[in-house]
Amino acid sequence: MFKHYSEVADLLSDDSFLAWHFKTDPLQVQQWDQWIAGHPESRELVKLAVSALDLLRMQEKELPDGQITLAESLLLQKVHELEDGEVESALVFSKPPVVRFSKRMRWMAAASVLFLVVAAYGSYRWLSPNPEVKTTYGEVKGQQLPDGTEVMVNADSRIVYSADWKDGKDREVWVNGEAYFHVRKTPMKSRFIVHTNHFDIIVTGTQFNVVNRGDRTNVMLKEGSIILHMGNGKDLKMVPGDFVEYNTAQLEKKSVKSDSVLAWRDHLLVFDNTPLRELVRIIKEHYGVNVILAGDSTSYKTITGMMPNDNLDVLLQTLEATTDFEIVRDGDTITIKNH
Repeated sequence: MFKHYSEVADLLSDDSFLAWHFKTDPLQVQQWDQWIAGHPESRELVKLAVSALDLLRMQEKELPDGQITLAESLLLQKVHELEDGEVESALVFSKPPVVRFSKRMRWMAAASVLFLVVAAYGSYRWLSPNPEVKTTYGEVKGQQLPDGTEVMVNADSRIVYSADWKDGKDREVWVNGEAYFHVRKTPMKSRFIVHTNHFDIIVTGTQFNVVNRGDRTNVMLKEGSIILHMGNGKDLKMVPGDFVEYNTAQLEKKSVKSDSVLAWRDHLLVFDNTPLRELVRIIKEHYGVNVILAGDSTSYKTITGMMPNDNLDVLLQTLEATTDFEIVRDGDTITIKNH
């Protein structure tokens, strides 16, 4: 685990990476989340590997017989190379060898043939990214998904959803950041599934907020009902008003004020004796700036009130107007001091 990865196939051949992607081992999920967070130079490679796995899972249209034959031949050729370490010159074997696939070899071969078939046929759509809604620092965006579901995406967040949604099939969405969903019911009551780093959220029609940022994952249900499905097979049903957070490989219900959790949709921050360090975390996530709390006691100071979160300058001026703090800004570094 965590060797030097230079190719997509390196990740696809790593059992721990597959356990992270399919969420079959909570420990591997946690370790990979930490590794990815600490290696930003590898994030693009990880995204490509995840896209390849998603494509392999997607149901594709039936392929012409000729294309299937060529794909099989290419797959057999790749497996033969992996077993013998020798490059065969023929694309099609007259008598394909009998092979036994190990788990690792199956993924390596499948990934290889995926890209080989794409190259052979120029099927750009296979490599095209799934539709997404993405926001930059300081941006909040609302959008309607193909099924009529309304989603609002918080700053520096991204949701990706599977293409070609059809009633009767699961509607799948992947969240990185924070988003609020108002899920539309379909005539056939198709499931709407939101994937996070630590669990899946399964619904048919409801309203809920989800945060999935690094090691921090939580859900607040406003309306309807949802089921949180863990990789270990455990489920937790939520009712309106519930707030559930992932903590040390388990789900934990907490008491929160819904107005505070959902205030970001109205470009506001609502605090009630909230430690200043919580505001610092929000500023970092929302605006991508470095915030320093000067003095150990500063982080334990609490704040109460309502502040705007659609303009960093106004937010800092509002904080400074409390007369409890002094704000010093130097480029992208902000220092908060006690008066």
